[in-house]
Amino acid sequence: MSQSLLRLLKIDRFTLLLIIAVIIASVLPAHGRGMPVAELVTNLAIALLFFLHGSRLSRQAIIAGATHWRLHLVIFSCTFILFPLLGELLRPVLEPMLTPDLYKGVLYLCVLPATVQSAIAFTSIARGNIPAAVCSASSSSILGIFITPMLVNLLIADTNASTDPHQALHAIWLITLQLLVPFALGHFSRPWTSAFIGRHGSLMKFVDQGSILLVVYVAFSEAVNEGLWHKTPVQALVALVIVSIVLLALVLVLTALIGRLFGFSLEDRITLVFCGSKKSLASGLPMAQVLFAGQAVGAIVLPLMIFHQIQLMVCAVIAAKLSKRKDDIAIDDDESVLEKAS
Repeated sequence: MSQSLLRLLKIDRFTLLLIIAVIIASVLPAHGRGMPVAELVTNLAIALLFFLHGSRLSRQAIIAGATHWRLHLVIFSCTFILFPLLGELLRPVLEPMLTPDLYKGVLYLCVLPATVQSAIAFTSIARGNIPAAVCSASSSSILGIFITPMLVNLLIADTNASTDPHQALHAIWLITLQLLVPFALGHFSRPWTSAFIGRHGSLMKFVDQGSILLVVYVAFSEAVNEGLWHKTPVQALVALVIVSIVLLALVLVLTALIGRLFGFSLEDRITLVFCGSKKSLASGLPMAQVLFAGQAVGAIVLPLMIFHQIQLMVCAVIAAKLSKRKDDIAIDDDESVLEKAS
């Protein structure tokens, strides 16, 4: 498919590849002996992805961003408190609209950490506080390894983790081995690997997108084998898109207002909006395989996949608008810039 046609349809290549992965999994799902092989390759790809993330994050960026503790505390509160609260408060409206697995997926989406690459990229485009975005997004990804399983255990009452506290601890341990250990090894390998990775940005993109596509294929293969598309009515899928749009809009508006309430500068408020409104596909997919083992993982991660694409498209527009603001804008006049863009 040509680039011009993709631009006309407002679809980037990665989104198209995600759709193709879902279609392939629906027509030719992995099963039998092929499933363990696909899962092993996927786990290795995810470990490599987080190794590369660790190698890219410099110690200077951590120190520069970590000093702004008030901003980070607010961002983490939006990620791990505001989102779950919205998911719970909207339960009376969402449950009748969605299937039980899709609503479980919405709750799971709400307890996930923030993205790393897109949060930093949009903050950079919008001329926000980039060091703080690097620190916040990376820290959110690490903290999510521990916080997300606990929130799943607390909020999603019919998972195995909720019936056995040891199950949640076991899930944290498995996620730590899969995500945090490779991240730490990558960070400590920086003296030997950072220069190479810096020269080969395409490698990072290939591993990033490739690992996510593998996880999507494996998750949907399992779901299709369990009858995902037969159990999910079309109206529930349409409702899910609407729910994702409304949820993102609420968080964008609330983060912008919270930033003004705390008296942050425009640059810091931009960082808050882009780091506090994102949910990570790269972390969410592999964690779902651990946290919801034996369940309809494909249906549970479907809300995350839809929300992820919507957040990218919407935040790209907001970042582009913010990037065009005047450099000499007065402090007294910047109060409505972010709100108008949102």
